[in-house]
Amino acid sequence: MTSQFDYVVIGGGSAGCVLANRLSSDGTTTVALLEAGGRDWNPWIHVPVGYFKTIHNPNTDWCYSTEPDPGLNGRALKWPRGKVLGGSSSINGLLYVRGQREDYDRWAELGCTGWSYEDVLPFFKRAENQENGANEYHGVGGPLHVSNMTFSRPICDDFLNAVAENGTPINHDINGATQEGVGYYQLTAKNGRRCSSAVAYLNSARKRPNLTIITHAMVHRIGFTDKHADTVHVTRKGQPLTITANKEIVLSAGAIGSPQILQLSGIGPGDLLSEHDIEMIHDAKEVGANLQDHLQIRTVYKTHKPVTLNDELSNPIQKMAAGLQYILQRKGPLSMAASQVYAFCQTRLSNHRPDIQYHFQPLSSDSPGDGLNKFSAFTASVCQLRPESRGDIRIQSNQATVHPVIKANYLSTELDCQTAVESLRFTRKIMETNAMRDHIKCEHLPDPAAQSDDELLEQARNIANTIYHPTSTCRMGADDQAVVDARLRVNGVTGLRVADASIMPEIVSGNTNAPTIMIGEKAADMILSDR
Repeated sequence: MTSQFDYVVIGGGSAGCVLANRLSSDGTTTVALLEAGGRDWNPWIHVPVGYFKTIHNPNTDWCYSTEPDPGLNGRALKWPRGKVLGGSSSINGLLYVRGQREDYDRWAELGCTGWSYEDVLPFFKRAENQENGANEYHGVGGPLHVSNMTFSRPICDDFLNAVAENGTPINHDINGATQEGVGYYQLTAKNGRRCSSAVAYLNSARKRPNLTIITHAMVHRIGFTDKHADTVHVTRKGQPLTITANKEIVLSAGAIGSPQILQLSGIGPGDLLSEHDIEMIHDAKEVGANLQDHLQIRTVYKTHKPVTLNDELSNPIQKMAAGLQYILQRKGPLSMAASQVYAFCQTRLSNHRPDIQYHFQPLSSDSPGDGLNKFSAFTASVCQLRPESRGDIRIQSNQATVHPVIKANYLSTELDCQTAVESLRFTRKIMETNAMRDHIKCEHLPDPAAQSDDELLEQARNIANTIYHPTSTCRMGADDQAVVDARLRVNGVTGLRVADASIMPEIVSGNTNAPTIMIGEKAADMILSDR
């Protein structure tokens, strides 16, 4: 195996696959893509509902867990992240959401020149092959297929109408002029199959002679010569391997993996590196800091009538029928994303733009990866879009195979606590509308006896969970403490960039996969223009 390349990309996930494709597109630049997981052979990866089989599966998931969190009454949460080509885009819920214009304009205000909404929109469009066609906000001809929802049930329409009845406008394109509104999600899917970043960007590029994809490559550290990143130290199938980058190394291992690898390589808080006998290359106190995530509160309501998937898929024959429908038509329950209806709404705390997001599902389950509940019920999950709480990620060993310590620090600010309470009250108002009230037998989660602010906050602490959007642990900025600059170059060294969700200065207002793919597109453009 060739061990020298122009560019070495660490991590074959949502951004890494983009980089591997774009950096090798000229046919002459040599690129190595290193992925700790394997090929995306598992057929459940490509079936949209297959996240029930791939999440918490060590063959496709890193199976991280947070520390017990005081904000969640001491509960530790499972944090799935993809360990396979395509990364988390191979195991996520397929929802295509960009966030709000103001998110990116805020990045620019924080000193991230070139990251305003007008700056990043062309990269969203370049990536996209939009089923509804091109316009001011959308592109066609890109590798990432974005398609309309094909699966629904009448109760989904009822929830949509209930949100509108409660005062939120119907909006058929949350990735267009404005995000506020309620409608049906669009998916990263084509013809009823998942379009992960591996499917979108690698399938067409893997035969290029100048692109080498190395799976089962566990990165231990990045090597430096006079503070210039030039080697990546890997084990593959038990054998050590050193890979040299003649031009640059791009770290795209995600919001957990990227800060972990930086710390293992000597870039991180000096006290932490000293604790684990790691030679310090650069004392970067914010590597692993600023961790942000969306915390979802999964409200579940039991229904009077059998109108949910809990009822449809309650016996083996019905499950077989759903499987046959998918095989023959690529439709039905197996074609569904993690949620069907979105709602981006404003609470009284909102400051004139949506501050909460709903993921509505005509089913209920204790958690993804578990089976459906035995009773008739639906889920209206609600999350705060711009949490103030900040956590951190710190290695607990100098061995790459040992997971880092993840402290999410949820519900640790007054605004976050108030928004959790407001979101539960907002949900109850939706359920009291004409469109929904006749469906509801009782509130299952949270406890209907919880009425005061303190009681509702306690319920949130007891039932809230991650919605799988960790970001910001290698913060981009113009200040001296930022981990990377606006061109994603790691401060304090040369020859090294970070390009994934970890570079977000602040989390975007919505799901993070589409923005991470955009980051990959923009990073590739900057790298190629800088060479």
